Amino acid sequence: MKQAKWILSMCGAAICAGVMLCSFAPSNKHKNKAAKSGKQGEWELVWHDEFNGNGAPDPTRWDYETGFVRNYERQWYTPENAYRRGGNLVIEARETDFACPSYDPESGNWRHSRERVHWTSASVVTKDRFTFTYGRLEVRARIPVCAGAWPAIWLLGSDWPWPANGEIDVLEYYQLNGQPTILANVCWAGDTEDDTQWDSSYTPLKHFTARDGRWAERFHVWRMDWDEQAIRLYLDDELLNETPLSRTVNGKVRGEGINPFHYPQYLLLNLALDTRVEHIDSSLFPIRYEIDYVRVYQSSRHP
Repeated sequence: MKQAKWILSMCGAAICAGVMLCSFAPSNKHKNKAAKSGKQGEWELVWHDEFNGNGAPDPTRWDYETGFVRNYERQWYTPENAYRRGGNLVIEARETDFACPSYDPESGNWRHSRERVHWTSASVVTKDRFTFTYGRLEVRARIPVCAGAWPAIWLLGSDWPWPANGEIDVLEYYQLNGQPTILANVCWAGDTEDDTQWDSSYTPLKHFTARDGRWAERFHVWRMDWDEQAIRLYLDDELLNETPLSRTVNGKVRGEGINPFHYPQYLLLNLALDTRVEHIDSSLFPIRYEIDYVRVYQSSRHP
């Protein structure tokens, strides 16, 4: 999720790529043998959540972001909007109206200057519960692709302030110049206080829907392969972006000249509402982002 790069455009359409795209009934599961055996070829399963059962996510694995958090987004993050159902983690954006708990009429900070909350959603994180350096991440999910939805699978370091901590966006989806787009990004600190470096890939959603008219109804696998040389981001085994780590050394002003991608990162799953969409159709709510599983593997060569 970009915290300082505004490249989003305004779009108020309620239907994208010809499909009504915001929530679906639970599907049959594909809990494959890799999770049961703990192995996937040369990779060993070191951490995972299959989201079996019902109710809140496992508190030993997940924590929550709360309130208005970043990017001047509309949604108030609250734990109640993340729940397990039918073998999935469901992150749900809802339309609502209540007094903002953090409202301060004297504050100039956008997080406290809003008198009321009109939308809620959830962001679950593994910060302080699980981090890793190098490995393979797989997330099987079904994303909402209606105008205004901004689902993400991403990672952050916790040793330095953003962007010097490094950011890996395995998935971002939003309207880019009015066109539904899948993004895969890597971010680090540049040479000056205002310099944030991005290596970003933009793939129009129609690249996928042209091959499968029911793409938005299905679950898909987002994957990151991360080693000492590069970060590679995939969607259904199609390489979207490859970033050599020789490029990702922070500048000295904000990032101490270190490479953040040789240090641990934690995982975030969230559904934001895109502020650059002028109007989000009320009929689309609740908007649901469904995650079947999250799996982290590491090579036996890098215990």
